[in-house]
Amino acid sequence: MALRDSDPAEVGGYRIEDRLGSGGMGVVYLARSASGRRLAIKVVHSQYADDNEFRTRFRREVAAARRVSGAFTAPVVDADADAPHPWMATLYIPGADLGTHVREHGPLPLPRLRGLAAGLAEALRDIHRAGVVHRDLKPANVMLAEDGPRVIDFGISRAAEFAASDVLTQTGRVMGTPPFMSPEQLASPQDVGPAADMFSLGSVLAYAATRRGPFDSPSPYETALRVVEGEPELTGVPGELLPFIRLCLEKKPKDRPAADELFTLLREGGAPGPVLVPGIAAPRPVRPWPGARPTEPAGTAWPDAARAERDETSHPLPDEADGGPDDAERHEARRPGPGRTPTERRFGDAAPRDPAGAPAPGAGRTRTRRRHGLLLVAAAVAVAFAAIVTTTVTLIRDNDRPPSSKPRAADLPEGWKPWATRAKVPKGIDRGMGRDSFRNCAVVDTSLVCAGAQVMATRFDLAGGRNTWTRLVDPTGPESLSSDEGSIIGTGDARVFAYQVDERQMADGAGPLFTYTVSALAAGTGKVLWRTETADGQTATAPDGEQGGAVAVPEGVITSYGAQGEQYALLDAGTGEVRWKRPEPQGAENCLLRAVTGRAYQICTTGRWQQDTARTTVSEIGTADGKPRWTVETKGAQDLLGRDGGSLVLADADSPGKGLTLLDTSSRELTAVRVAGRQSEASGAYLLRGTVYFTRGSGGVSAVSPRTGRTRWDSNSTVEQQGPPAASATHVYFASPSGRVAALNVTTGKIEGTRDGRDDSGEADNASGAPLTLAGDALYVPYGDRSVYTLDVRTLGQ
Repeated sequence: MALRDSDPAEVGGYRIEDRLGSGGMGVVYLARSASGRRLAIKVVHSQYADDNEFRTRFRREVAAARRVSGAFTAPVVDADADAPHPWMATLYIPGADLGTHVREHGPLPLPRLRGLAAGLAEALRDIHRAGVVHRDLKPANVMLAEDGPRVIDFGISRAAEFAASDVLTQTGRVMGTPPFMSPEQLASPQDVGPAADMFSLGSVLAYAATRRGPFDSPSPYETALRVVEGEPELTGVPGELLPFIRLCLEKKPKDRPAADELFTLLREGGAPGPVLVPGIAAPRPVRPWPGARPTEPAGTAWPDAARAERDETSHPLPDEADGGPDDAERHEARRPGPGRTPTERRFGDAAPRDPAGAPAPGAGRTRTRRRHGLLLVAAAVAVAFAAIVTTTVTLIRDNDRPPSSKPRAADLPEGWKPWATRAKVPKGIDRGMGRDSFRNCAVVDTSLVCAGAQVMATRFDLAGGRNTWTRLVDPTGPESLSSDEGSIIGTGDARVFAYQVDERQMADGAGPLFTYTVSALAAGTGKVLWRTETADGQTATAPDGEQGGAVAVPEGVITSYGAQGEQYALLDAGTGEVRWKRPEPQGAENCLLRAVTGRAYQICTTGRWQQDTARTTVSEIGTADGKPRWTVETKGAQDLLGRDGGSLVLADADSPGKGLTLLDTSSRELTAVRVAGRQSEASGAYLLRGTVYFTRGSGGVSAVSPRTGRTRWDSNSTVEQQGPPAASATHVYFASPSGRVAALNVTTGKIEGTRDGRDDSGEADNASGAPLTLAGDALYVPYGDRSVYTLDVRTLGQ
């Protein structure tokens, strides 16, 4: 497409070479960087550049795109949302989009369909691991690159940290392209989560196989009804892919496979289970579906989108359409949500969800009411198509309703009530050295599973607190000399991974021998599903999750391995078998395993106690073979706090307040971030929802931007010796060893609720509080001696 006289010669210092396309929101150019790399630069039209709300939305698109930049997307290279004409540059992906290719060349042959299905499942796996839901997966947003499909355009995606209370998130709106949307996007947009992308994936694959969508209809009205209620038209889909596509197109989100689950099935070439289709037989023997799908972290909100888009270019712009949003839409987006009580504004979070974190079904709705809702959906979609302005569809004008004085429904496990319970353990295992508190807990289905204080794992009922089973770290007897605390390594597929130790004296009395094993336990019953020995020797390394000895990933458990921890290995999640083992890096003095968003990293330090010579290497471990995908070396002794956008965030292992280091996982570039204020006094650092919280034993807390090092606020939580916090979209929660809790506003640091501690034993020690677990509105607080209590965070301010 030829350049015009009005086109710029360069944007952001990048030389413009050609036009790739244009739309209602702006123009996409082909450009080159100084090194010669080709880029696609999206430049916004002037009329939207003057809209502050649009700039806010554009910043969010850039943030979402950066967050998922990787091998399966178009990585973001540069952007400037504050330029006179906001722009974003991504790597240029040569080739046609899927929609154009199918229109010009017809349906894809079976081998290419297989590659497309696996490639898109892998892409969605990475996107969802980054905490993003795309919301508009369609043929036009799939680029057919030489090395596999790439997913582009995150203009209406939403990241988990953007709360449902956000002013740009509007109840009663759906975002996307209706023929490829999921039923929940049309009927209940507040419940949209990763499963919506899986439904869209099924529609995209059906289109690629047949040149038509599974819910196509000449009438937009009928299209919407068919998406929500109708059966998909899958005639012509190859029998080999039919079971997978039908699973993706299940109406209920919980019945669809997760992206990593689908990718594993496609990679292994098996059928997911019996799918009965008239006249079509299964192409191969049916394999069992591999257990329940992994759930999203409990309490994670997947809030409604703030924008919609419609694009016709290979590298589309955010909100791109034949026309821009009208004044009424922009005005409506600025209005506050209906019926928000003071309690909701302070502690409000997402719509009700089940204990596993999935959206709760709309119980109690009658068939008549649901049908009425569908008519509204379909009528709105028809109007949107007729106008050809935007794919934002107004279902119900919630803002026109009178305010309600009723508080929102609680986001609590079904049947929940306040409880406090102490785990049942055999007599004689107490160490007599102060509190024996749990080290960590995790939510698995309807279970809260905790570990620590010589407990391998113990289960509490999530709703009522009943303690149903307990397993010890060392089951050989209460007189064991073992000092191993026990910890939850991770969870997955209705199971929990933890470790045991068999400690025994050597025959000559020279010292103890340790045999460590990793076990997978059924969360509901405590049944041992498998147990694998990882080490046996006098200096064996414990596969302790808290100490960096083991981590859980979707494929299983990566753990230290060998008599002296000289190796690391992957234990298969389903069987416990060793899938691979590799030696520790040569010369490393101390190596830790860390997991972030489903990926495993090895952090190895040399010269830790020599400040001037200490070095740390960070490696991403490939779960397929254990080989490092990449390795980066940095100065000092560092530990991994987590991930913010496209960067890993590192802090000093001994003095976390010294400063932060960002490691870009795409470019592998390191950026030192200086922090100021009282961070030098910090004893702990925790990365939650895009903020690093530096804590001091006296109760002080500082909230710091990991990107700039700027202190957002400094406060005193009034909670001494606070442990690792938990955070919602609105509050961050801290607890002391005795169970005292404080809720601080994430924006201001102001204390907006407290709860007194529950441990009245009178004992004191120097330990910090245990990590908190947040499941929706239910906060689970370990305290005292192997005890836990729970509270509704909405009541903290009362």
